[in-house]
Amino acid sequence: MPSIVASSLTPIFQPESVAVIGASATPGSVGNILMRNLMENPFGGVVYPVNPNRKAVHGVACYRSLRDVRDAVDLVVIATPAATVPATVRECVEIGAKGAIIISAGFSELGAEGRALENQIRDIARGKVRLIGPNCLGVIHPPSRLNASFAATMARPGHIALLSQSGAICTSILDWARDTHVGFSSFVSVGAMVDVDFADLIDYFGDDPGTQSILIYMESIGDMRKFLSAARNVARAKPVIVIKAGRHEAGAKAAASHTGALAGADKVFDAAFRRAGVLRVITIRELFNMAEILAMQPQPLGPNLAIVTNAGGPGVMAADDLMTLGGQLASLSAETKAALDKVLPPFWSHANPIDVLGDATPERYRQAVEVLAADPNIQGILILLSPQAMTDPTETAKQVADFARTPGKPVLAAWLGGPSVRHGRELLQRAGLPTFDTPEAAVRAFLHMVLYRQNQELLYETPPALPEGWNPDIAKVDQIIASARKQNRLLLNEHEAKELLAAYGLPVVPTITARSGEEAVSAAKQIGFPVVLKLLSEHITHKSDADGVKLHLVDEAAVRQAWQVIKRNAELYAHAQRLPENSFDGVTVQPMIRDRDYELILGSSIDRQFGPVILFGAGGVLVEVFQDQALGLPPLNRTLARRLMERTKIYKALQGVRGKKPVNLEALETLLVHFSQLVVDRPDIREIDINPLLATPERLIALDARVLLAPPGSEKPRVAIHPYPNQLTTDWKLSDGTPITVRVIRPEDEPLLLQLFDSFSERTIRLRFFSMLKRLTHDNLVRLCHLDYDREMALAAVRHFEQGPRFLGVSRYFLHAGSGDAEYAIAVADMYQGLGLGRHLMQRLIQVAKQRGVRRLIGPVLRENAGMLTLAKDLGFQVNDTAAPEVVETVLEL
Repeated sequence: MPSIVASSLTPIFQPESVAVIGASATPGSVGNILMRNLMENPFGGVVYPVNPNRKAVHGVACYRSLRDVRDAVDLVVIATPAATVPATVRECVEIGAKGAIIISAGFSELGAEGRALENQIRDIARGKVRLIGPNCLGVIHPPSRLNASFAATMARPGHIALLSQSGAICTSILDWARDTHVGFSSFVSVGAMVDVDFADLIDYFGDDPGTQSILIYMESIGDMRKFLSAARNVARAKPVIVIKAGRHEAGAKAAASHTGALAGADKVFDAAFRRAGVLRVITIRELFNMAEILAMQPQPLGPNLAIVTNAGGPGVMAADDLMTLGGQLASLSAETKAALDKVLPPFWSHANPIDVLGDATPERYRQAVEVLAADPNIQGILILLSPQAMTDPTETAKQVADFARTPGKPVLAAWLGGPSVRHGRELLQRAGLPTFDTPEAAVRAFLHMVLYRQNQELLYETPPALPEGWNPDIAKVDQIIASARKQNRLLLNEHEAKELLAAYGLPVVPTITARSGEEAVSAAKQIGFPVVLKLLSEHITHKSDADGVKLHLVDEAAVRQAWQVIKRNAELYAHAQRLPENSFDGVTVQPMIRDRDYELILGSSIDRQFGPVILFGAGGVLVEVFQDQALGLPPLNRTLARRLMERTKIYKALQGVRGKKPVNLEALETLLVHFSQLVVDRPDIREIDINPLLATPERLIALDARVLLAPPGSEKPRVAIHPYPNQLTTDWKLSDGTPITVRVIRPEDEPLLLQLFDSFSERTIRLRFFSMLKRLTHDNLVRLCHLDYDREMALAAVRHFEQGPRFLGVSRYFLHAGSGDAEYAIAVADMYQGLGLGRHLMQRLIQVAKQRGVRRLIGPVLRENAGMLTLAKDLGFQVNDTAAPEVVETVLEL
C-alpha cells in the first residue's frame, strides 16, 4: 500500500530556500563560513542572508530581519548569540518556516541558564517548526548539494547517514572520509537535540532510499523509548551502528541488592542496543568498517570461523582472539579434511587454523578456500596472508577475490604487512571482500557480524505462547505492598517477598508463620531435620531437603523465645552449638545445596534512563566475584528469556555437563517471563533480588528473596519497550450474535494472520494491498505481527473454535514519528463481511488512536472500494483526490 505521509524533516534536508541569521563577511566567522558553504555548493535554491548591520554578504543583498524576507523560507540557519535565539525561533514560526538549524552555542552545556533557554525555544517551536541543535556543526546533504554547516569541506556523496552528537567528531570524520573516499547520504550534527533527536533522524533515513546504513556517534540517548522504537523499526531493513561514548561512568550508585550493584549503566546500554537490533562498536574505524562489511557480505549463521593462513603465528593470534571474544573455531568435517588432503601438501596443519604453509601458491589458497566454502559447518572464513619469500600477495588476492560473494557465509581477509601487500588489499576491497591490516581487526569484524545477526534474530523470531490460563494474583501483591507502606517500610521482609513472588507464579519455599518458638520447633520436628542449621537476626526458618518449608517468626520476642526452646531441645541445640558464639538472634534451618544443584540469581533494578532492567546469571554468595550475569529489558517472551540465559557461562552447565541431568529450561523460561511481567506491572518496586534461585533437574525454587519498594511519591519509571496492552482486550458480538474477542496482535499470531490471508478472495487482497500478493512471506508476517506498541497498533477480531482460535479481521495503524499522522488499514475475511465487524474494528481503532495521541488517521483507498469509502464517510473521514486517479485519500482529524 503506498505511503501518503510526508516527513516533517524534508524541508531541512531538501529546502528550496535557506535564510542565514547572522550572515557575515568577516573571514573566519561562523556566519561567513555558512554563507560560503551555501554559495559554493549551490543546492538549487535561494539563499537569504540576514544581518541588520550589513547591506550585502558575498554579493547577496542582506535583510534586516527574517520578517523582511518576503518570499517563503523553508530552512533557517541561526548563528547568533544564544540570548537572541528564542526571538529568532518565534520569527521562524511567524513566517511559516518549516525547519531551523541552531548553530549557536551557550545553552545546556553552560548550566541552568542555558537549559532555561532551551526550554523556552522548545515551547515556542513545538508543533510548528522542526529544530536541529543548538550547539551543532549543522547539516550536509550531498544528494541535494546542501552544505548548511560550518564544516571546512563538503562531504562526498554516498549511502551512509552519519549522525553525531559531537561537532569535533564530525569534522574529524569528514577529514578522514575524504582521504578514504567514504561518501554520505547525509551528515548531521545533532547538538543538544532540543527537538529533532536520534529517533527522528533514524526514522527519516530509514525511509530514505538513498541511505543504506545509519551510523551514530552518541554521548546521550535523548528520549530513550522513542530511540528504541525508531531503531527497532528501521533495523529490520538497514544496519543501525552506534558508538556510545562514556562507557565508564565515574562513581557507582548505591544499591540495596546484588542486582542493583551488578547492573552497570553501560551494560544496560548494551542490552538496549541488542534488543533494538542495533550493533554497537568501539572505534570510528569499526563504525565505517561494519557499515561497509554489512553492505557487501552475507551475515554469518553462527560464530564458527575457519582460518586459512600461510604462517602459524598469525593463525594462532587470530584463533586466540576468536576464542577470547566468544567465537568458535569451526570443526572440520571428515569430508573437508579429505578434500584438503587432496589439494594441500602432506604437512598442512590438519586442523583449524588451516596452515597452507609458507610456500603457498595463489592456486593453493584458492583451492583451500573453495573446499571450506562448501562445508556447511563453517559459518565464516578468514584468509590470512603474511608476505614471505615465495608469497605473491597480489596474485593471491586475484585468486581469492571470487569468494567475495560466497552464498550464506562471509569471507574476510587480512593481508599483513606494508607496501608489498597494499595492491592486493586494494584489489580485494574493490572486489567486495573486506580486508584488514591485522588478524585481530578481522576477527573483531567477524564477531561484530555474528552479534548483528543475533540482534536481528531477536527482532524476527516468533516465540511460542505462554499458557493462556496464567493470571497473577494482583490483589495479593497490592495487599502486601500496602501493608508494608502502612508500616512506613520500603524493604519487605523475607516472608512478604516470597509471597509477592508466589503471587506471580514463581516457585518459592512454602512459608508457615509461627506465633511462638514452641510452634516453630514443633512444626520443624514434624518435617524432620536432614538439614544444615544457620543463625539469622530476623527469624527462624526450616526447609526440608525434599519439600521446602519456611517457618517465619513474627517478632523479635518470638525469636528469643524460639532460641530458648531450641536450647532445651538436644538435637537442635547440638546443631546450634557448632556455630560461632553470639552470632545469632534467630535461627534458620537451610537445606544442603547438593552437587547437582545450581545456584542462580534473578533480579531487577531501575536504570535512570531505561527504567526496569532484568538480570540473570550465576548466583550464590560469590555472585559479585564470578560476575557471570546478563542483562535484558522487559517485557520478555520465551525467545528473549532464552537469549538472556544463553549470554551467561552457566547456561551451558544448565543444559547438563559431566553426567549431570539438565535443568528444565522451558520451566526456567516460563519463570523468567512471569518475573518480567511482575517487573512491568509494578513500577512501585525499585529492586528485586532472588539469590539463590535453586535450579535442579526436578524443580526451580527461590530460596531467598529481597524486595525494595520505591519511596512514596517518587516518579514511576517507564519500561523501555512498550509492553503488550492487555487492557485493550474486549468481547463483542457480530450482528448475527456470534461472540468474538477483539485484542491486540501478538508476535506468536503469525499462523493466525497467515490463515486469515489465505481465506481472502483475490478481490479482498487487491483492495487491501493494492496488488495481488500470492502469499505473505515470513518477513511480511514479522512486520505485521511484531508490533512496536509505541507507534503501531493492530486489533484482531478472534473467534474461538474447538480446533483453536481464528482471525476474522484486522484493523491497524502505523504512526509516523514527529508528524502525529498515522496510516491505517483494515481487512475482514470474506465470509464475515456485512456483519458489522469492519465498522466495529474501525471504531475501536479510532478510539485507541485518540487515546494514544494520534493527530490524524490517513489511508489511501481504491476508488472502486465502495464499501470502504461508505464506511469512511459514515465515520467522519474526509475523502480527497490524489495524484493517482484510481486512489483517493481518506483523512480523519482526531
